[in-house]
Amino acid sequence: MSQATSSSLQHHQTALLQVQGLSRAFGGVQAVSNVSFDVHAGQMLALIGPNGAGKSTCFNLINGQLKPDHGRVLLHGRRVDGLAPRRIWRHGVGRTFQIPALFLSMTVCENVQLALASWHGRNWRLWRPLRSQFKEEALALLSRVDMAAQANRPCAELAYGDIKRVELAVALAGEPRLLLMDEPTAGMAREERHALMSLTRKLTRENQLGVLFTEHSLDVVFAHADQIVVLASGEVIARGQPHEVAASTEVQRVYLGGFRLEPR
Repeated sequence: MSQATSSSLQHHQTALLQVQGLSRAFGGVQAVSNVSFDVHAGQMLALIGPNGAGKSTCFNLINGQLKPDHGRVLLHGRRVDGLAPRRIWRHGVGRTFQIPALFLSMTVCENVQLALASWHGRNWRLWRPLRSQFKEEALALLSRVDMAAQANRPCAELAYGDIKRVELAVALAGEPRLLLMDEPTAGMAREERHALMSLTRKLTRENQLGVLFTEHSLDVVFAHADQIVVLASGEVIARGQPHEVAASTEVQRVYLGGFRLEPR
């Protein structure tokens, strides 16, 4: 099935994530203004734009770290805007961060076991007895991100690209339907960047996840996103498939600065 046909079919399906007229101001500064877009199951959508465009604010409104002044965020058709991040997590939203939030003194497997314990409602104080619990589930998640062979290594010993893979396994421990990835390839070499996002694309397709990610590396965005939304000064200035966005005169002027899309 062609990408265009797939996008057309998705358009007629209920979106996994619906962002509708989202707005938020800080004092007299309008950080996000009337932002709307959808993310469908099996789709990777990139939210891009220049510094100060409103990407982080939009991300934090969706994740529950901020409350919108206006607009709605719907997940599976249910409103989640204004809910606390943990409650949104319980609704099936996972997140990775620009700076990975792992326990470096713990092993790879223990980090994932701890995430599974949290998802299943086990208390932090009971961690020591949990060392043998959720191990099979943790190893299965690590296999999905090609890290099972390093399960017993302390995270402090890992290469940065491998740390990002473990973080992805931790995010998957909550059985998300939607995955929010904030600058997932920041600080990574080109080869590592594309390897991580190719893995993410594979997981997205296999598990029918929706993925919303922000990213400054344009080669990553245009190689791996199915749809792109471009923000500038808090407003959406373009949206569409990579070739459509790359051809936009306004996007070229405001953000891309002569970037040319390479054939996939």
